[in-house]
Amino acid sequence: MKVTLFATCLVDMFQGNVGKATVELLERLGCEIDFPTSQVCCGQPSYNSGYVEESKSTMKNMITAFEKAEYVVTPSGSCAYMFKEYPHIFKGDNVWETRAQSLADKTYELTEFIVDVLKVEDVGARLDGKATYHTSCHMTRLLGVKEAPMILLKNVKGLEYVELPGKERCCGFGGTFSVKMGNISGQMVDEKVCNVEETEADILIGADAGCLINIGGRIGRKDKSIKVMHIAEVLNSR
Repeated sequence: MKVTLFATCLVDMFQGNVGKATVELLERLGCEIDFPTSQVCCGQPSYNSGYVEESKSTMKNMITAFEKAEYVVTPSGSCAYMFKEYPHIFKGDNVWETRAQSLADKTYELTEFIVDVLKVEDVGARLDGKATYHTSCHMTRLLGVKEAPMILLKNVKGLEYVELPGKERCCGFGGTFSVKMGNISGQMVDEKVCNVEETEADILIGADAGCLINIGGRIGRKDKSIKVMHIAEVLNSR
C-alpha cells in the first residue's frame, strides 16, 4: 500500500523525530512511503485567525501537492481535520471544491489509518513504563478519532496505562490562542500538568505536536521528570 506522508509544519520544524517514527512505523506495517516536497503549512493558523481568503493560496498548494496520493496520512489529528475542512472553505468553487473533497476523502490521522484502514490493532511495540494520554481537542471533538489511539496503546507491551483526569479539557495551546490569550493559556496548561502529575505517570503521550510542545514546555519549566512522547514514537518503540 502506498502512503503519502503529510508531515505538518510543527513536525518538520520542531519534532523531526516524530516524522521519522511515523515513516518507520508505517514501513514496518508494509507501507511504501511517498513525501511530496512541495508540501508546506495546511493554512490552519491564518484560517483560524480569520484570514480565510488569504489562506486559500496555501490550501491550493496543498491540494495540488497531494493530488496523486492514494492515501494521505499525518501524525496530527488537528492537521488531518484541516484537510477535511477544505471542501467547506471552497464550497461553490466548481474547480477547487471537487479537488478539495478528493483530498479530504483520502486523508487519515496516523492511528485512525492503522486501525481502520490497515486493520491492525497490535503493531508489536514495547515500552516499559506508566503512561497517560492527552486527548487533543481537534482530533477527538472535530475529527472524531477517539478509540484508535486507545486500542493501539493498550496493546503496547510493558506499558501501564492510567486515564488522565479531565482528559477532555483543552491544554491551552489552540494554535494562535496561546499567543493571543497567553495568560488564560498558561492557566489551562498548568491545570493539565497538575492532572498529569495526579496520575503519577512517567510518560505523557499525545497525538498532536502542538499540544505536546505546549504541555512539554510547561513540564520542563516546572522541572518535572515526566517524559513527553508522541504516539508515533511509542508505537515505534521496540
